[in-house]
Amino acid sequence: MQSVSATIPFVDLLAQHQPLQDQIEQAIRDVMQRGDYVLGQALREFEQAFAAVCRSHHGIGVACGTDAIALGLQACGIGKGDEVILPANTFIATLIGVLRSGATPVLVDCEAKTALIDLAAAEKAITPKTRAIVPVHLYGQMVSPSLLLNLAHTYDLMIFEDAAQAHLAEREGYRAGSIGVAAAFSFYPAKNLGALGDGGMVITHDESVAQKLRSLRNYGAPRKYFHTDQGTNSRLDTIQAAVLNVKLPYLAGWNRDRVYIADQYNTLLKPLHAHGILPIQNQCGKGHAYHLYVIRVVTENRDGLPVCALDREALQAQFAQQAIQTGIHYPLPCHLQPAFQELGYRAGDFPIAETLCQEILSLPMYPGLSDLQIHRIVDVLEASLIVQSALKISA
Repeated sequence: MQSVSATIPFVDLLAQHQPLQDQIEQAIRDVMQRGDYVLGQALREFEQAFAAVCRSHHGIGVACGTDAIALGLQACGIGKGDEVILPANTFIATLIGVLRSGATPVLVDCEAKTALIDLAAAEKAITPKTRAIVPVHLYGQMVSPSLLLNLAHTYDLMIFEDAAQAHLAEREGYRAGSIGVAAAFSFYPAKNLGALGDGGMVITHDESVAQKLRSLRNYGAPRKYFHTDQGTNSRLDTIQAAVLNVKLPYLAGWNRDRVYIADQYNTLLKPLHAHGILPIQNQCGKGHAYHLYVIRVVTENRDGLPVCALDREALQAQFAQQAIQTGIHYPLPCHLQPAFQELGYRAGDFPIAETLCQEILSLPMYPGLSDLQIHRIVDVLEASLIVQSALKISA
């Protein structure tokens, strides 16, 4: 294979923003003319609009997705002495948010085919101190609402969704963020709906939770210079909200583009299943938001799965040689991160999460990725496997 000069980026934000540049610049100028940079008009408009498209009542903008989890849990009454169940297979912000709320995180394993939280394992982890479960709608795919609601009803648990990667995702008639008491979203630039910097939001049906959160994000002050909570400064900037207001009407269309791209990947990758290349299973159908498109590179002979001739690192190197950017989400599960060893978990505690972290590889995924680029990505993958198989036979 000869290298090519045209890079296929992992995410192409320039292609997304260029058609909207005039609208975005005008929205920023409007904020500058009003001068309402903090808790301004554009923020209030975006909070209402985003909550509405998520089929919820209240949106409260905060500084980032991590704050959305931490402050959201606090606003729901979760804190010291409470146990909160979450998956070991998630971005570290989920764990940090639970810890910052004051609660005790209880990690559980995930499902091999979907990478989502294993609700059977979650049920076994419930104790008298368990107050809440944080299902992570990972990669843009929702955890089953019916199973979540059944678990929560049976054990009197609060559901607080981590929907940071699942903007407008749907499953079983529910939209991400509308299942539980509240949900956290991130507007990190690379998200399906991304700001031009950091940003986050909590959405909720509960008026009291919304009021509490508005206080917590603003120094614990429900009104100026009157502090009823030990809050913090975590407010979604009005300029960022103005940008997000411009982009929100395009989100559903962008998500449809992502589903189309995933469908192309799925079709082209089918012949490679027999070679140990297995896409993370979609159980949401068209409701998958496909923030990421993730494959498994299976390198060990187990459970009757085919084995790949190349390991993940070798495949990444082949992609890099061909100017195709890839990612790993995530290379080390939460319980094995050095910063959180005091939680007491050890290697082997969550074998599926640990195995997936060694297998997963994220391929380019963004609105505007062309059919030609998708074919090129799969061609590089296929050619790499053919070359490696031939080398093994000749050896």
